[in-house]
Amino acid sequence: MVLSVAPGVNADERARSAQALENLCSWAVSAFAKPLPEAIRYRAALVLMDDLGAAVAASTEPEVIAARAVETRAFPGDEAGVFASGLPRLNRVGSAIANGMAATWCELDEGYRLAPCHAGACIWPTLVAESEASGATTGETLRALAIAYDITARFAEAFPFATMSVHPHAAYATIGATAGIGLLRRLTPNQLLDAITGAASMTFAGPYGHAIDGALIRNAWTAANGFIAFRAVDWALAGIAGIPETAYDVFAVCFGTTCKPDELDRELGMRWAIAQGYHKIFACCQYAHSMIEAALELHARLGPDARNQIAAIEVETHPRGLTLTGVEPATVLAAKFSMPHASAAVARLGTGGQAAFSSAARVDPSISALRRKVTLKPLEKLEPWPNDRAARLTWVMANGERHTASCLNARGGADQPFDEATLIAKLAENAGTALPGMVSPLVALLKPSAADDRPWRDCVIEMGKQS
Repeated sequence: MVLSVAPGVNADERARSAQALENLCSWAVSAFAKPLPEAIRYRAALVLMDDLGAAVAASTEPEVIAARAVETRAFPGDEAGVFASGLPRLNRVGSAIANGMAATWCELDEGYRLAPCHAGACIWPTLVAESEASGATTGETLRALAIAYDITARFAEAFPFATMSVHPHAAYATIGATAGIGLLRRLTPNQLLDAITGAASMTFAGPYGHAIDGALIRNAWTAANGFIAFRAVDWALAGIAGIPETAYDVFAVCFGTTCKPDELDRELGMRWAIAQGYHKIFACCQYAHSMIEAALELHARLGPDARNQIAAIEVETHPRGLTLTGVEPATVLAAKFSMPHASAAVARLGTGGQAAFSSAARVDPSISALRRKVTLKPLEKLEPWPNDRAARLTWVMANGERHTASCLNARGGADQPFDEATLIAKLAENAGTALPGMVSPLVALLKPSAADDRPWRDCVIEMGKQS
Protein backbone atom coordinates (compact mmCIF):
# COMPACT_ATOMS: atom_id res chain seq x y z
CA MET A 1 0.00 0.00 0.00
CA VAL A 2 1.38 3.43 -0.96
CA LEU A 3 0.28 6.29 1.25
CA SER A 4 -0.45 9.67 -0.29
CA VAL A 5 1.67 12.73 0.43
CA ALA A 6 0.92 14.23 3.85
CA PRO A 7 -2.03 16.65 3.95
CA GLY A 8 -1.05 20.29 3.81
CA VAL A 9 1.90 19.85 1.48
CA ASN A 10 2.19 22.74 -0.91
CA ALA A 11 3.70 21.18 -4.02
CA ASP A 12 4.87 24.51 -5.43
CA GLU A 13 6.60 25.54 -2.19
CA ARG A 14 8.17 22.10 -1.89
CA ALA A 15 9.57 22.26 -5.42
CA ARG A 16 10.70 25.87 -5.04
CA SER A 17 12.47 25.16 -1.73
CA ALA A 18 14.30 22.23 -3.33
CA GLN A 19 15.50 24.40 -6.20
CA ALA A 20 16.47 27.22 -3.85
CA LEU A 21 18.50 24.83 -1.71
CA GLU A 22 20.32 23.59 -4.80
CA ASN A 23 21.08 27.21 -5.68
CA LEU A 24 22.32 27.88 -2.15
CA CYS A 25 24.72 24.93 -2.23
CA SER A 26 26.06 25.94 -5.64
CA TRP A 27 26.70 29.47 -4.40
CA ALA A 28 28.34 28.21 -1.19
CA VAL A 29 30.88 26.08 -3.04
CA SER A 30 31.66 28.92 -5.44
CA ALA A 31 31.97 31.47 -2.62
CA PHE A 32 34.38 29.24 -0.70
CA ALA A 33 36.80 29.40 -3.61
CA LYS A 34 37.09 33.19 -3.31
CA PRO A 35 38.29 35.60 -0.63
CA LEU A 36 35.60 36.98 1.65
CA PRO A 37 34.73 40.68 1.44
CA GLU A 38 36.90 42.41 4.02
CA ALA A 39 33.95 43.41 6.23
CA ILE A 40 32.59 39.87 6.24
CA ARG A 41 35.97 38.36 7.01
CA TYR A 42 36.21 40.73 10.00
CA ARG A 43 32.77 39.66 11.19
CA ALA A 44 33.72 35.99 10.91
CA ALA A 45 36.87 36.58 12.98
CA LEU A 46 34.86 38.52 15.58
CA VAL A 47 32.24 35.76 15.82
CA LEU A 48 34.91 33.08 16.21
CA MET A 49 36.72 35.11 18.86
CA ASP A 50 33.55 35.77 20.83
CA ASP A 51 32.20 32.22 20.63
CA LEU A 52 35.44 30.52 21.63
CA GLY A 53 35.66 32.82 24.65
CA ALA A 54 32.10 31.94 25.66
CA ALA A 55 33.01 28.25 25.56
CA VAL A 56 36.07 28.73 27.76
CA ALA A 57 33.92 30.60 30.28
CA ALA A 58 31.83 27.42 30.56
CA SER A 59 34.78 25.04 30.60
CA THR A 60 35.09 25.10 34.41
CA GLU A 61 31.43 24.24 35.06
CA PRO A 62 31.20 20.83 36.79
CA GLU A 63 28.81 19.31 34.27
CA VAL A 64 30.96 20.49 31.35
CA ILE A 65 34.03 18.95 32.99
CA ALA A 66 32.17 15.67 33.50
CA ALA A 67 30.97 15.65 29.89
CA ARG A 68 34.51 16.34 28.69
CA ALA A 69 35.67 13.26 30.60
CA VAL A 70 33.04 11.20 28.78
CA GLU A 71 34.37 12.33 25.39
CA THR A 72 37.95 11.71 26.50
CA ARG A 73 37.09 8.08 27.13
CA ALA A 74 34.98 7.72 23.98
CA PHE A 75 37.11 9.61 21.46
CA PRO A 76 40.81 9.48 22.42
CA GLY A 77 43.20 10.99 19.94
CA ASP A 78 45.41 13.93 19.06
CA GLU A 79 43.57 15.57 16.15
CA ALA A 80 42.03 18.67 17.71
CA GLY A 81 42.00 20.71 20.89
CA VAL A 82 39.30 21.27 23.47
CA PHE A 83 39.11 24.90 24.59
CA ALA A 84 39.68 24.42 28.30
CA SER A 85 42.61 24.62 30.71
CA GLY A 86 45.59 22.77 29.27
CA LEU A 87 44.00 22.51 25.81
CA PRO A 88 43.34 18.75 26.07
CA ARG A 89 43.28 16.92 22.76
CA LEU A 90 40.90 14.32 21.31
CA ASN A 91 40.07 13.06 17.88
CA ARG A 92 38.08 15.51 15.78
CA VAL A 93 34.66 14.08 16.67
CA GLY A 94 35.36 14.11 20.39
CA SER A 95 36.73 17.65 20.20
CA ALA A 96 33.62 18.85 18.38
CA ILE A 97 31.30 17.26 20.92
CA ALA A 98 33.25 18.49 23.96
CA ASN A 99 33.47 22.06 22.64
CA GLY A 100 29.85 21.94 21.54
CA MET A 101 28.70 21.13 25.08
CA ALA A 102 30.36 24.33 26.32
CA ALA A 103 29.34 26.51 23.38
CA THR A 104 26.04 27.90 24.71
CA TRP A 105 26.32 26.96 28.39
CA CYS A 106 26.85 30.48 29.71
CA GLU A 107 24.53 32.18 27.20
CA LEU A 108 27.41 34.46 26.21
CA ASP A 109 27.73 33.27 22.60
CA GLU A 110 26.56 35.48 19.75
CA GLY A 111 23.35 35.03 17.77
CA TYR A 112 21.52 35.98 14.60
CA ARG A 113 19.13 38.89 14.97
CA LEU A 114 16.74 38.42 12.01
CA ALA A 115 15.49 34.99 13.13
CA PRO A 116 15.88 32.88 16.29
CA CYS A 117 19.19 31.17 15.56
CA HIS A 118 22.63 30.95 17.19
CA ALA A 119 24.32 30.07 13.94
CA GLY A 120 27.86 30.40 15.24
CA ALA A 121 27.35 27.85 18.02
CA CYS A 122 25.82 25.43 15.53
CA ILE A 123 28.94 25.60 13.37
CA TRP A 124 32.21 26.43 15.08
CA PRO A 125 32.82 23.36 17.33
CA THR A 126 32.80 20.97 14.38
CA LEU A 127 34.39 23.47 12.01
CA VAL A 128 37.50 24.15 14.07
CA ALA A 129 37.90 20.46 14.90
CA GLU A 130 37.83 19.56 11.21
CA SER A 131 40.07 22.51 10.37
CA GLU A 132 42.72 21.59 12.92
CA ALA A 133 42.64 17.90 12.05
CA SER A 134 42.77 18.44 8.30
CA GLY A 135 45.39 21.19 8.24
CA ALA A 136 43.04 23.82 6.82
CA THR A 137 44.27 27.40 6.89
CA THR A 138 42.94 30.12 9.12
CA GLY A 139 41.57 31.90 6.05
CA GLU A 140 39.71 28.78 4.93
CA THR A 141 38.30 28.38 8.43
CA LEU A 142 36.94 31.93 8.46
CA ARG A 143 35.49 31.53 4.95
CA ALA A 144 33.76 28.30 5.87
CA LEU A 145 32.37 29.91 9.04
CA ALA A 146 30.90 32.89 7.17
CA ILE A 147 29.34 30.76 4.42
CA ALA A 148 28.02 28.06 6.75
CA TYR A 149 26.57 30.85 8.90
CA ASP A 150 24.70 32.07 5.83
CA ILE A 151 23.33 28.60 5.15
CA THR A 152 22.20 28.13 8.76
CA ALA A 153 20.57 31.53 9.07
CA ARG A 154 18.81 31.12 5.73
CA PHE A 155 17.26 27.89 6.99
CA ALA A 156 15.99 29.77 10.05
CA GLU A 157 14.47 32.47 7.84
CA ALA A 158 13.06 30.08 5.25
CA PHE A 159 11.38 27.77 7.78
CA PRO A 160 10.23 29.96 10.69
CA PHE A 161 8.28 28.43 13.56
CA ALA A 162 4.94 30.14 14.20
CA THR A 163 5.43 29.66 17.94
CA MET A 164 8.51 28.90 20.01
CA SER A 165 8.01 25.14 19.94
CA VAL A 166 11.29 23.62 18.71
CA HIS A 167 14.40 25.31 20.06
CA PRO A 168 16.61 26.80 17.31
CA HIS A 169 19.73 25.05 18.67
CA ALA A 170 17.93 21.78 18.07
CA ALA A 171 16.40 22.74 14.75
CA TYR A 172 19.46 24.04 12.91
CA ALA A 173 22.55 22.62 14.65
CA THR A 174 23.08 19.60 12.40
CA ILE A 175 22.69 21.75 9.28
CA GLY A 176 25.25 24.41 10.22
CA ALA A 177 27.84 21.92 11.41
CA THR A 178 27.51 19.80 8.28
CA ALA A 179 27.82 22.83 6.01
CA GLY A 180 31.07 23.88 7.67
CA ILE A 181 32.69 20.45 7.34
CA GLY A 182 31.46 20.05 3.78
CA LEU A 183 33.00 23.32 2.71
CA LEU A 184 36.37 22.55 4.29
CA ARG A 185 36.38 19.18 2.53
CA ARG A 186 35.64 20.96 -0.75
CA LEU A 187 32.55 18.97 -1.61
CA THR A 188 30.93 19.62 -4.96
CA PRO A 189 27.56 21.42 -4.95
CA ASN A 190 25.69 18.13 -5.33
CA GLN A 191 27.72 16.49 -2.56
CA LEU A 192 27.13 19.43 -0.25
CA LEU A 193 23.40 19.24 -1.03
CA ASP A 194 23.44 15.52 -0.21
CA ALA A 195 25.21 16.12 3.09
CA ILE A 196 22.99 19.02 4.20
CA THR A 197 19.76 17.25 3.30
CA GLY A 198 20.95 14.16 5.15
CA ALA A 199 21.75 16.32 8.17
CA ALA A 200 18.37 18.06 7.96
CA SER A 201 16.65 14.67 8.20
CA MET A 202 18.58 14.06 11.44
CA THR A 203 17.78 17.37 13.10
CA PHE A 204 16.49 17.39 16.68
CA ALA A 205 12.97 18.07 17.96
CA GLY A 206 14.35 19.68 21.12
CA PRO A 207 11.60 21.61 22.91
CA TYR A 208 12.06 25.34 23.36
CA GLY A 209 10.47 24.95 26.78
CA HIS A 210 13.44 22.88 27.94
CA ALA A 211 15.47 26.10 28.19
CA ILE A 212 12.82 27.74 30.36
CA ASP A 213 12.50 24.60 32.49
CA GLY A 214 16.29 24.44 32.84
CA ALA A 215 16.80 21.01 31.30
CA LEU A 216 20.55 20.92 30.75
CA ILE A 217 20.17 18.58 27.78
CA ARG A 218 19.39 21.78 25.88
CA ASN A 219 23.11 22.58 26.04
CA ALA A 220 23.92 19.22 24.43
CA TRP A 221 22.19 19.92 21.11
CA THR A 222 25.23 21.85 19.87
CA ALA A 223 27.36 18.89 20.97
CA ALA A 224 25.40 15.92 19.59
CA ASN A 225 25.20 17.64 16.21
CA GLY A 226 28.95 17.15 15.85
CA PHE A 227 28.71 13.38 15.54
CA ILE A 228 25.81 13.69 13.09
CA ALA A 229 27.60 16.30 10.97
CA PHE A 230 30.71 14.20 10.47
CA ARG A 231 28.60 11.20 9.56
CA ALA A 232 26.31 13.19 7.28
CA VAL A 233 29.31 14.24 5.19
CA ASP A 234 30.89 10.78 5.21
CA TRP A 235 27.61 9.10 4.36
CA ALA A 236 26.87 11.56 1.56
CA LEU A 237 30.17 10.62 -0.04
CA ALA A 238 29.15 6.98 0.34
CA GLY A 239 25.91 7.66 -1.54
CA ILE A 240 23.66 7.86 1.54
CA ALA A 241 21.84 11.18 1.46
CA GLY A 242 18.58 13.03 1.62
CA ILE A 243 16.79 14.57 -1.35
CA PRO A 244 16.47 18.24 -2.30
CA GLU A 245 12.95 18.24 -0.83
CA THR A 246 14.10 16.92 2.56
CA ALA A 247 14.33 20.37 4.16
CA TYR A 248 10.72 21.14 3.26
CA ASP A 249 9.54 17.73 4.39
CA VAL A 250 11.27 18.03 7.76
CA PHE A 251 10.44 21.61 8.61
CA ALA A 252 7.20 22.48 6.85
CA VAL A 253 5.62 19.02 7.02
CA CYS A 254 6.97 17.37 10.17
CA PHE A 255 7.55 20.50 12.28
CA GLY A 256 4.72 22.53 10.75
CA THR A 257 6.76 25.65 10.04
CA THR A 258 5.92 28.30 7.53
CA CYS A 259 7.88 28.00 4.29
CA LYS A 260 9.50 31.03 2.66
CA PRO A 261 11.65 29.34 0.02
CA ASP A 262 12.98 32.56 -1.49
CA GLU A 263 14.93 33.19 1.72
CA LEU A 264 17.19 30.27 0.81
CA ASP A 265 18.62 31.91 -2.28
CA ARG A 266 17.69 35.60 -2.10
CA GLU A 267 20.61 37.96 -2.79
CA LEU A 268 23.29 35.31 -2.41
CA GLY A 269 26.66 36.92 -1.82
CA MET A 270 25.07 40.34 -1.43
CA ARG A 271 23.24 39.89 1.89
CA TRP A 272 25.56 38.17 4.38
CA ALA A 273 23.80 36.82 7.45
CA ILE A 274 26.89 37.05 9.63
CA ALA A 275 26.74 40.83 9.24
CA GLN A 276 23.38 40.79 11.04
CA GLY A 277 24.52 39.00 14.16
CA TYR A 278 24.51 40.31 17.71
CA HIS A 279 26.93 39.92 20.61
CA LYS A 280 26.14 39.67 24.30
CA ILE A 281 27.57 41.10 27.47
CA PHE A 282 24.59 39.91 29.52
CA ALA A 283 24.73 36.21 30.40
CA CYS A 284 21.15 35.25 29.61
CA CYS A 285 18.62 34.86 26.83
CA GLN A 286 18.74 37.87 24.51
CA TYR A 287 14.98 38.32 24.87
CA ALA A 288 15.64 39.79 28.34
CA HIS A 289 18.42 42.16 27.33
CA SER A 290 16.28 45.24 26.74
CA MET A 291 14.83 44.82 30.23
CA ILE A 292 18.36 44.62 31.65
CA GLU A 293 19.36 47.80 29.81
CA ALA A 294 16.36 49.55 31.41
CA ALA A 295 17.28 48.19 34.85
CA LEU A 296 20.84 49.46 34.56
CA GLU A 297 19.45 52.87 33.60
CA LEU A 298 17.37 52.88 36.80
CA HIS A 299 20.42 51.93 38.86
CA ALA A 300 22.37 54.81 37.32
CA ARG A 301 19.50 57.22 37.89
CA LEU A 302 18.53 56.23 41.44
CA GLY A 303 21.86 55.25 42.96
CA PRO A 304 23.07 52.17 44.86
CA ASP A 305 20.65 52.39 47.78
CA ALA A 306 17.52 52.09 45.64
CA ARG A 307 17.92 48.31 45.23
CA ASN A 308 17.08 47.84 48.91
CA GLN A 309 13.78 49.71 48.56
CA ILE A 310 12.26 47.77 45.63
CA ALA A 311 8.96 46.18 46.67
CA ALA A 312 7.77 44.92 43.26
CA ILE A 313 8.80 44.94 39.60
CA GLU A 314 6.64 45.34 36.50
CA VAL A 315 8.06 44.28 33.13
CA GLU A 316 6.30 45.16 29.90
CA THR A 317 7.97 43.31 27.08
CA HIS A 318 7.72 41.82 23.60
CA PRO A 319 6.04 38.46 22.80
CA ARG A 320 9.23 36.39 22.98
CA GLY A 321 10.17 38.00 26.26
CA LEU A 322 6.78 36.93 27.61
CA THR A 323 7.79 33.28 27.14
CA LEU A 324 10.44 33.60 29.89
CA THR A 325 8.01 32.95 32.71
CA GLY A 326 9.80 30.76 35.26
CA VAL A 327 9.65 32.07 38.82
CA GLU A 328 11.55 29.30 40.62
CA PRO A 329 14.40 28.34 38.26
CA ALA A 330 15.63 24.83 39.00
CA THR A 331 19.03 25.29 37.32
CA VAL A 332 21.26 28.14 36.20
CA LEU A 333 20.01 27.52 32.65
CA ALA A 334 16.43 28.09 33.81
CA ALA A 335 17.59 31.29 35.51
CA LYS A 336 19.04 32.50 32.22
CA PHE A 337 15.63 31.95 30.60
CA SER A 338 13.57 33.53 33.37
CA MET A 339 12.44 37.14 33.08
CA PRO A 340 11.44 37.19 36.78
CA HIS A 341 14.91 35.99 37.78
CA ALA A 342 16.71 38.38 35.42
CA SER A 343 14.57 41.29 36.66
CA ALA A 344 15.13 40.49 40.32
CA ALA A 345 18.82 39.59 40.05
CA VAL A 346 19.77 42.68 38.08
CA ALA A 347 17.72 44.82 40.46
CA ARG A 348 19.52 43.39 43.47
CA LEU A 349 23.04 43.03 42.06
CA GLY A 350 23.28 45.88 39.54
CA THR A 351 24.79 43.68 36.82
CA GLY A 352 23.58 41.55 33.94
CA GLY A 353 26.80 39.56 33.84
CA GLN A 354 27.47 35.98 34.88
CA ALA A 355 27.19 36.89 38.58
CA ALA A 356 23.47 37.59 38.15
CA PHE A 357 22.88 34.09 36.74
CA SER A 358 25.22 32.06 38.93
CA SER A 359 24.25 29.23 41.24
CA ALA A 360 24.67 31.64 44.15
CA ALA A 361 22.30 34.18 42.61
CA ARG A 362 19.72 31.51 41.83
CA VAL A 363 19.37 30.59 45.51
CA ASP A 364 19.97 34.05 47.02
CA PRO A 365 17.03 34.65 49.42
CA SER A 366 16.60 38.32 48.53
CA ILE A 367 16.56 37.57 44.80
CA SER A 368 14.19 34.63 45.29
CA ALA A 369 11.77 36.81 47.25
CA LEU A 370 11.84 39.57 44.65
CA ARG A 371 11.31 37.08 41.77
CA ARG A 372 7.88 36.34 43.23
CA LYS A 373 6.98 40.01 43.01
CA VAL A 374 7.68 40.39 39.28
CA THR A 375 4.73 40.90 36.94
CA LEU A 376 5.04 40.38 33.19
CA LYS A 377 2.83 42.32 30.79
CA PRO A 378 2.75 42.70 27.01
CA LEU A 379 3.93 45.99 25.60
CA GLU A 380 1.02 48.05 24.35
CA LYS A 381 2.81 48.91 21.12
CA LEU A 382 5.32 46.83 19.21
CA GLU A 383 7.62 48.51 16.73
CA PRO A 384 9.29 46.87 13.71
CA TRP A 385 12.85 45.56 13.67
CA PRO A 386 15.27 46.53 15.11
CA ASN A 387 13.01 47.73 17.94
CA ASP A 388 10.91 44.57 18.05
CA ARG A 389 12.41 43.35 21.34
CA ALA A 390 11.74 46.39 23.50
CA ALA A 391 10.99 46.55 27.23
CA ARG A 392 9.50 49.00 29.71
CA LEU A 393 10.51 48.40 33.33
CA THR A 394 8.99 49.83 36.49
CA TRP A 395 10.36 49.50 39.99
CA VAL A 396 7.65 49.95 42.62
CA MET A 397 9.33 51.16 45.79
CA ALA A 398 8.37 50.41 49.39
CA ASN A 399 7.11 54.00 49.83
CA GLY A 400 4.83 53.70 46.80
CA GLU A 401 7.03 55.62 44.36
CA ARG A 402 7.25 54.26 40.84
CA HIS A 403 10.36 54.61 38.68
CA THR A 404 10.27 53.62 35.02
CA ALA A 405 12.83 53.20 32.26
CA SER A 406 12.48 51.89 28.71
CA CYS A 407 14.76 50.34 26.13
CA LEU A 408 13.68 49.98 22.53
CA ASN A 409 16.57 47.75 21.52
CA ALA A 410 19.42 46.30 23.53
CA ARG A 411 22.98 47.01 22.46
CA GLY A 412 25.04 44.45 20.62
CA GLY A 413 23.23 44.12 17.28
CA ALA A 414 24.27 45.40 13.88
CA ASP A 415 22.43 48.67 14.52
CA GLN A 416 24.14 49.28 17.90
CA PRO A 417 27.28 47.15 17.85
CA PHE A 418 29.69 46.89 20.73
CA ASP A 419 33.05 48.34 19.86
CA GLU A 420 36.00 46.04 19.39
CA ALA A 421 37.55 46.99 22.73
CA THR A 422 34.41 45.88 24.59
CA LEU A 423 34.43 42.45 22.96
CA ILE A 424 38.17 42.02 23.52
CA ALA A 425 37.66 42.83 27.21
CA LYS A 426 34.85 40.27 27.28
CA LEU A 427 37.17 37.69 25.72
CA ALA A 428 39.85 38.36 28.33
CA GLU A 429 37.31 37.98 31.13
CA ASN A 430 35.91 34.74 29.65
CA ALA A 431 39.37 33.27 29.07
CA GLY A 432 40.23 34.09 32.66
CA THR A 433 42.81 31.78 34.19
CA ALA A 434 41.58 28.76 32.23
CA LEU A 435 43.06 29.70 28.85
CA PRO A 436 44.49 33.24 28.95
CA GLY A 437 46.76 32.49 26.01
CA MET A 438 43.82 32.44 23.63
CA VAL A 439 43.35 36.22 23.79
CA SER A 440 46.31 37.42 21.74
CA PRO A 441 46.00 34.92 18.82
CA LEU A 442 42.26 35.49 18.48
CA VAL A 443 42.55 39.27 18.62
CA ALA A 444 45.24 39.06 15.93
CA LEU A 445 42.71 37.36 13.63
CA LEU A 446 40.67 40.56 13.48
CA LYS A 447 43.18 42.05 11.03
CA PRO A 448 43.83 40.31 7.70
CA SER A 449 47.42 39.25 7.40
CA ALA A 450 49.71 36.56 6.14
CA ALA A 451 48.42 34.53 9.10
CA ASP A 452 45.37 33.70 6.99
CA ASP A 453 47.61 31.33 5.04
CA ARG A 454 48.85 29.59 8.19
CA PRO A 455 47.20 26.37 9.36
CA TRP A 456 44.47 26.99 11.93
CA ARG A 457 46.19 24.44 14.14
CA ASP A 458 49.13 26.88 14.52
CA CYS A 459 46.74 29.40 16.06
CA VAL A 460 45.50 26.76 18.50
CA ILE A 461 49.07 25.77 19.41
CA GLU A 462 49.85 29.43 20.09
CA MET A 463 46.90 29.63 22.48
CA GLY A 464 48.35 26.78 24.50
CA LYS A 465 51.90 28.14 24.57
CA GLN A 466 50.79 31.42 26.13
CA SER A 467 48.60 29.82 28.81
